[in-house]
Amino acid sequence: MPAVGLGTFGSDHVTPDQVAEAVRGAVAGGYRHIDCASVYGNEAEIGGVLADIMAGGISRDELWITSKVWNDMHGEGQVIASCKRSLADWGLDYLDMYLVHWPFPNYHPPHADVSSRSPDAQPYIHEMFMATWRQMETLVDMGLTRHIGTSNVTIPKLALLLRDCRIKPAINEMELHPHFQQPELFAYVRAQGIEPVGYCPIGSPGRPERDRTPEDTVDIEDPVIVRIAEKVGVHPAVLCIKWAVQRGQTPIPFSTKPSHYLANLACATTSPLTEQQMADIATIDKGCRLIKGQVFLWKEGQTWEALWDLDGEITPP
Repeated sequence: MPAVGLGTFGSDHVTPDQVAEAVRGAVAGGYRHIDCASVYGNEAEIGGVLADIMAGGISRDELWITSKVWNDMHGEGQVIASCKRSLADWGLDYLDMYLVHWPFPNYHPPHADVSSRSPDAQPYIHEMFMATWRQMETLVDMGLTRHIGTSNVTIPKLALLLRDCRIKPAINEMELHPHFQQPELFAYVRAQGIEPVGYCPIGSPGRPERDRTPEDTVDIEDPVIVRIAEKVGVHPAVLCIKWAVQRGQTPIPFSTKPSHYLANLACATTSPLTEQQMADIATIDKGCRLIKGQVFLWKEGQTWEALWDLDGEITPP
């Protein structure tokens, strides 16, 4: 899997065609890893661009394509149907990675605010998740995806999955940036041979309003990030990507601006940060989760923390 990927979530303000054109430019500039999802609503547009890219001489086996099953397609037969739909949109015979986007079957309509709830929202129920995972394993057996993985899961949920699965997750996609380093989960997945893939790697300044709260911090304004970026000679956002790669996670930043997405890729090939610089960045973790997931809560009176098993145990129903 390439060390830096291009995310494709347009954050409700970038059109599918704009995202697709960003993919075109990014691949022309050297990207080979594209991270998408059915819920982003742009796979058909990206697939059209991908056909042009491959017609232009880049072979399928040079590319790494990730997609994800959305929360309303966890039921029997639905995971396979969702994957086939994504493959049709992409115009591909197989994916390199297919993820369970969230470990809950709870979903929200497009552009919903944080108060939105699924009418039949449920807590994490391991038996139900394993039924979904068995379909993911079947996708590997069918040759529709080379690898499968998880996203937005916690250590106790992963521990149960690893205990019961036939094919273990190859990656775990998780929020990772200097102000939210998740050291325990990061160390756990690495110890299990699972690759950590980090979304929001620069602190997601373009995230939707529904994902903003007053206590959120801004990574690229942190004095340590600014100081080291000035020393290295890059933008603070680029420094966040460089730190991520060097730490051992795969960042998937999104941008439609060529100067931004090309700089994000190029930083992986330049001189590494010093041990002291890496140590300094390790000290600025603020535990600031930006994508809190409030829309996936399942009962009244809960706060977003219930989704993340902060005490090390799966939150009971």
